Parts: sequence; structure tokens; C-alpha cells
Amino acid sequence: MTEVKQQPPSTGAQQDHGSAKLIFNWLKLAESALGNNSDRLNAINIFPVPDGDTGSNLYHTVAAATRALHEVDEDASAGQALTTAATAALDHAQGNSGTLIAVMLNALAEPLTHAPRLTAPLLALGLQRARAAAWAALSDPQEGTMLTILDTAAATAANYRGSITELPEDAQNSRKTLGEMTSRIVETTWLAVEETENQLTQLSEAQVVDAGATGLLLVFDALRATVKGESLDPEILESIHGFHVDHPHVHQDMEVAEAYEVMCSLQLTPLDAATLRIGLNEVGNSVIMTPINTEEDANGTIRWRVHVHVAEPDDAMRLINPLGVTENLAITPLHTNTLSQEQHLCSTSAEASTEEHS
Repeated sequence: MTEVKQQPPSTGAQQDHGSAKLIFNWLKLAESALGNNSDRLNAINIFPVPDGDTGSNLYHTVAAATRALHEVDEDASAGQALTTAATAALDHAQGNSGTLIAVMLNALAEPLTHAPRLTAPLLALGLQRARAAAWAALSDPQEGTMLTILDTAAATAANYRGSITELPEDAQNSRKTLGEMTSRIVETTWLAVEETENQLTQLSEAQVVDAGATGLLLVFDALRATVKGESLDPEILESIHGFHVDHPHVHQDMEVAEAYEVMCSLQLTPLDAATLRIGLNEVGNSVIMTPINTEEDANGTIRWRVHVHVAEPDDAMRLINPLGVTENLAITPLHTNTLSQEQHLCSTSAEASTEEHS
């Protein structure tokens, strides 16, 4: 699929209206926006852990989604494209923020399964499902985060959807209507991002907004720009506290207790998934568990993405390894960004997992 870097085409032709090409252009523009702003997103990343990697995690997760779309035919439906992108994003998600953006994409894809194009009614339905999926995935959801922005986006889309019910069906499903909905979503989520500073004590004390929420705002603005054939709003982050280049990296002065982030994909039965969530909540925090798909294999299992913060990696792996072979396993020290240490930990744990199941 051909990459469109800055101003996606907006012909309004039916084959271009929310097709696979539009999904690709949206996510590629979001990837570019997150990449260009990853340093500042990292700089204000202090919740739930001040480890300064939210921007990087969002960027790499969305980049995984766009890479997968290179294998999708341009004539594919929007549903096929978004499902492919979401599956790749979940399988390769990084961090809390990356996992949540992947959960959102996965839920957005559900109502588009048999739809050839993205429309305002389908976007409204997808955002409602994304909101529910994101809250369900977290064991300890918090306001003032990406969840709040998803709530705002879903409510805005639902309200706008309700206001157009008297329009003819072709008008409800037009690209113009979709563009208006995305514009309203950006307007309200921008206000919601600014408000996150007042919703979490850590953010209020540091006088910054939530990094993940800000990244999600950029993703929504990329959708607006793609649908309307415009550029990203160059002023959208101007009023965001802590986002100017001369502002300090606030996380650098904060202590991070020695801890590790463990992430992997594996096949689980419903009972094993529930049991694992309980166990991970007992040994760690920031637990996120979400199904990557809903199709059971011959053993009655489905594929899950698992995320947890623990004091020691073995605390999590003792619970995970007996349940199956892990894939895309990543173990990252939260208290340091030393690449060699991260690679060593991943290699060691992957070998341990392989030996246990050999």
C-alpha cells in the first residue's frame, strides 16, 4: 500500500471513503505525529510510572499497525484493514499506553467487520465499544488518563450521531458527515486533555497533562485530517502544559522503584484468563488483559495480550508459563532505559519459557 505522508487525498469517491487506503493513511499520519512528538510525550510521562516512555510506546505500537497494513490490498474493506492493523498493534503493543491504543483499534474494528467503509454511525458505535473494552482491560482504571479521552470521544460521537438521525441515510453515511464528527471529537478531547492536569494528583503537582491522553488526541487529529484531506493542526498542542521544547523532562527528577514491565501474548481459556488476572493483581499492578481475537481454537482458547508491572519478572512468569507458550514476550526494567539490560532480560525469560514447554 502506498504511503501518503502529509495530506491524505479526500476525493469523496465511494471507493476512497473509509476504505483500506483511508485506514492506512490515518494510521500512517498518526505514526508520524507520534514520532515527531514522542520526546515531549516522554518528557511529561509521570503516570502511572514516571519512566518517560509513553511517546515511544505509542509510536512503536502504531508503527506495528501500519507495517501490517503493507500486506493488505488497497481494495480491501475498512473492516479488514483495521482488524489486521489492530491485531498487529495488540501483538506488539508496548507499555500501558500502547496496549490501550491497540485495544481501541481492536474495538473500533468490530462494527466494521463486514463494512466496506468507515462512516459516522459506525465510528460512533466503534468508540462506544472501544470505551467499554479499554475500561474492562484494566484492573485498576483511573480518570484523568487515556480512558477519560476515550469517554469524551465516545460521548461526543454518540451525541453527534443522535443529531443526524433525521438526515437521509446517504447523508448520515457521507464523508462530509464523518469529517464533521471527527472535528467535534478533536475539539472535545482537546479540552478533556487539558482537564487531566486537574484529575490526578501527580499531574497537578507536576503541572502537566497526561502523556497518554495527549498521544490519543494526536491520533484523533490524524483521523480528522485524513477524513477531511487536511494537515494535522499545528497549534493543537500549543496550550498543553509541559509540551514546549524548552520545558523540562519532569519525569527525570522523580524516583522510580525497581520494577519490571512484563508483556506477552498467549492462548488462554476463559477460566485461565480470569485466574491469571487475579494472580497478576496479587503480585503486581498496572494489569491489562485483553483478548486479541474472539475465535476459539480446538482447545477452547483464544489469544490474549497480557501486561503487568512487577517487582521481579519471575513473579509474573511463574503464573504465565504454566498456561502456555508465550509469544512477543517483552520484559523491560521500569527504573532504567538501558537497552542491553532489557535485551538480556527478554532473552533470558524467553529461553526459560521455551525450556519449560519443551
